[in-house]
Amino acid sequence: VQLQASGGGLVQAGGSLRLSCAASVTIFNIYDMGWYRQAPGKQRELVASITNDGSSMYADSVKGRITISRDNAENTLYLQMNSLKPEDTAAYYCNARGFFGTAWGQGTQVTVSS
Repeated sequence: VQLQASGGGLVQAGGSLRLSCAASVTIFNIYDMGWYRQAPGKQRELVASITNDGSSMYADSVKGRITISRDNAENTLYLQMNSLKPEDTAAYYCNARGFFGTAWGQGTQVTVSS
């Protein structure tokens, strides 16, 4: 399974970005997909995840600002990020867990200026 993340960029505080993660296989049967982020000098942390039945969870720091979704027809995972803050600055990685084990996409950089 290969994951290709995209959509990062430079945005001002309060702005929005939409990250995408395209999978090389159908994601219908992939149990769990998520987005993680890692800021310089910090450990990688879970931002949000979603199961194949649509159940989602969010880190407390992003609740109400970020929405995770998956389009099984397009084999793509999304992360809609609104009201971005400088502390959201990090490399964002998509992740998938299923029968194949665990797969990671390459990071996409999100930089939020104050």
